[in-house]
Amino acid sequence: MNDLTPCLWFDGNAEEAARYYASVIPDSHVDAVHMAPGDYPSGSAGSVLTVEFTLMGKPFLGLNGGPHFKFNEAVSFMIPVETQEEVDRLSDALSAVPEAEQCGWVKDRFGLSWQIVPKQLIRLISDPDAVRARRAFEAMMTMNRIDIAAVERAAAS
Repeated sequence: MNDLTPCLWFDGNAEEAARYYASVIPDSHVDAVHMAPGDYPSGSAGSVLTVEFTLMGKPFLGLNGGPHFKFNEAVSFMIPVETQEEVDRLSDALSAVPEAEQCGWVKDRFGLSWQIVPKQLIRLISDPDAVRARRAFEAMMTMNRIDIAAVERAAAS
């Protein structure tokens, strides 16, 4: 590993999570599964200890550390998308807690938070025309899942 690699702490399901993410997120795959060479506080020799995986070309490590720590919204991963179809596909695949959806954020079945962000949204809320940017931002703030066409209409109105 030569890159800065986020290590995600799981409670025994790092391999399941890595395989799931690799099946949903483009340019993603599981690279290696490492078994524990001995017993450890949350597992035994021969059980999956770590999983190396790649998401959108970036390295990650999943660690089966046990029940001691849980994910929270202080850390999330942003997935930039081009189309409404991508927004919907990724949101449908990753959102396991519908009531947690807001402004493009979703929480998956492992408790990890994701931001499904259309590139158009970033362009619109960064528009040099402050009025257009504000209208786009205000529209986005009312949404659970980002509706690209609605944000574009709001910016143009």
